[in-house]
Amino acid sequence: MSSGNESTPSQATVETTATSPAKVKEYPEPLASHEDVVKDLSLFWDTLRRFHSILATKFMIPVIGGKELDLHVLYVEVTRRGGYEKVVTEKKWREVGGVFRFSATTTSASFVLRKHYLNLLFHYEQVHLFNARGPLLHPTATFHAKDPSTSKEMALVEYTPPSIGYTSSFPSPCQGSSSFTAIGTIEGKFDCGYLVKVKLGSEILNGVLYHSAHPGPPPPVVDPNAAAVPYLEAGKRRRRSGKRRRSRRREDPNYPKPNRSGYNFFFAEKHCKLKSLYPNKEREFTKIIGESWSNLSAEERMVYQKIGLEDKERYQRELNEYREKLRLSAADETNVRVL
Repeated sequence: MSSGNESTPSQATVETTATSPAKVKEYPEPLASHEDVVKDLSLFWDTLRRFHSILATKFMIPVIGGKELDLHVLYVEVTRRGGYEKVVTEKKWREVGGVFRFSATTTSASFVLRKHYLNLLFHYEQVHLFNARGPLLHPTATFHAKDPSTSKEMALVEYTPPSIGYTSSFPSPCQGSSSFTAIGTIEGKFDCGYLVKVKLGSEILNGVLYHSAHPGPPPPVVDPNAAAVPYLEAGKRRRRSGKRRRSRRREDPNYPKPNRSGYNFFFAEKHCKLKSLYPNKEREFTKIIGESWSNLSAEERMVYQKIGLEDKERYQRELNEYREKLRLSAADETNVRVL
């Protein structure tokens, strides 16, 4: 009987292919211990990329709600609950999704997290958490064609056309209320609403339903005798005609270079080192450097903050000198005009 976190046949089955046994993919040796990849963010990303490279599988960081999905957090939260199979069996994907605090408009988060974990982290989990060996394993809990999170939902749609002001010269084309209610299906979801299909009599209509936390102003009343006036929604401004106002710093090459904070100096130093060590992983540098900054002691951080204060004094000094030169130059031009 196996001990520890080793995988068992009841958790997963061997993934077989139609090719010869010699071409069946097998799990590599663990690139690090599970405890180490959980604690060390840099080690996790390094081993995960190497793992996919060894298996020759595609690896891309998913984006949900406009932000990159933190695969390290996803791996930690799933493995601390017993791994992929146990989270599926005990239906804890919603609990895992709550850790990420997705926006209210992000729908089917549980389904998306499960899909990305299966594609990017399942085999990694088998090796580093369960110490799996031999041919690749296939999870017993797989997606079904009619997954609840992807099935169509019924939608009760009420539509009221915009009210238009009619005069005696332009009578209303119909009497009574112009709103109606219909039942349709939700074909898809996105951040701002739903794609719906509604059947009205023998006609099938496809459309988009938008939802907003702050309903907009009512549409303007149209007067056919008045000139057409463009309508601007509240909170939106017209673009100013002409060129944008440029800052003096962009126009004048003699303008002093703005100061940088202590964190900026720390970032530049660490970024240079990381780029030489990991030239193809720049997308993770910001997160890694931010965590390194948070882990600095007060004394270590003070070194960079002192450099930032010195640079701020430098900028203020050069800015005062620059302004003095402008003042003297303007005074000289005035004297020339007087003469």
